[in-house]
Amino acid sequence: MYGRRASQLLRELASCEAGQITSFNDDNLEQVIRECNEHNLQLQSLIRKIEDASLDIQTTRNEDHYGAVIHHLSLTRNKRCLMAYIFNRAEVIQSLRWKIGPVLPQEIKEKLNYLEEEFFKNHSAAVESYMSELDLDMTVDMVPPKDPYIRVKVLDDIGEVFLNDHTVNLTQHSLHFIKRTDAEPFISQGLMEEFLE
Repeated sequence: MYGRRASQLLRELASCEAGQITSFNDDNLEQVIRECNEHNLQLQSLIRKIEDASLDIQTTRNEDHYGAVIHHLSLTRNKRCLMAYIFNRAEVIQSLRWKIGPVLPQEIKEKLNYLEEEFFKNHSAAVESYMSELDLDMTVDMVPPKDPYIRVKVLDDIGEVFLNDHTVNLTQHSLHFIKRTDAEPFISQGLMEEFLE
């Protein structure tokens, strides 16, 4: 049945939690593209058949005309579903840059195809370039902080790190009182967490 695979792609998007991403569905995508090619071939064939019979394409209302309309509408619907699938995934990938940072965890990388990984890298590079022009890190303090310093607990051994004004050794399970802007990249990567008493 025409359009079933394309609607499955959209159902997959709808079933996913907001801001989350599922594995890229190469199989369904390829089948929808094949179906689009079939519709295009059938559409061209029916148009040629109408032209060969010396009928006016604009005014002819026979079985070939209605068949061409069905193939055209099916092709258009499939293309819209494909575009919605790709666009929604691209929006989630863009938001990952702001939530996670410039490096994607492996479990998210596995869900992306090659072009989506490249899109993330290019988007991330554009954000980095813009922030360097402004000399401002826009990824921290999405909500204005009450205090510029926070207490953090290191979850994984990071090693010696140079912060804005000093060097600190970030060993696993150690507690530190550092600037929020220095801690945010490590928190977003899951290497440390804010320590609340």
